[in-house]
Amino acid sequence: MTRQANISKKKIVTAWVWIIGIAVIALAVFAAYSALAVPTGEKALAREITVSQAAELRNQGAFILDVREPDEWAAGHIPGATLIPLGELASRLSELPQDQQIVVVCRSGNRSATGRDILLDAGFQQVTSMGGGMNSWISQGLPSVTGP
Repeated sequence: MTRQANISKKKIVTAWVWIIGIAVIALAVFAAYSALAVPTGEKALAREITVSQAAELRNQGAFILDVREPDEWAAGHIPGATLIPLGELASRLSELPQDQQIVVVCRSGNRSATGRDILLDAGFQQVTSMGGGMNSWISQGLPSVTGP
């Protein structure tokens, strides 16, 4: 083999070693992130759940976060829920539990998806949004209370 052929072969081997090394590092980073993304023993919540799934999570002790405005809340809300209007959510994150599942609720499901994303971006891991909102909750005959 010529000297030039040996140099080319060494460059190819070196390139493959780098590629494999980078792939191994990427896999290790992905595995570490995946292990940290959901606390041990907990199944990740779907980004959006149905009203009946939300009712079941509530019955199991999930934290219900209502992101509507106070007048909407007074007209009817889920018993035991906590009101933090969407516009205040980012500044009131310290009021929310880090170690509990959180179901975000609004009137129809749009604001709750935004609220869910705010919480996920802030590092909350067990967060979901209730599709259909209080409109669906009430139409399905699930319990609600009125007043402040």
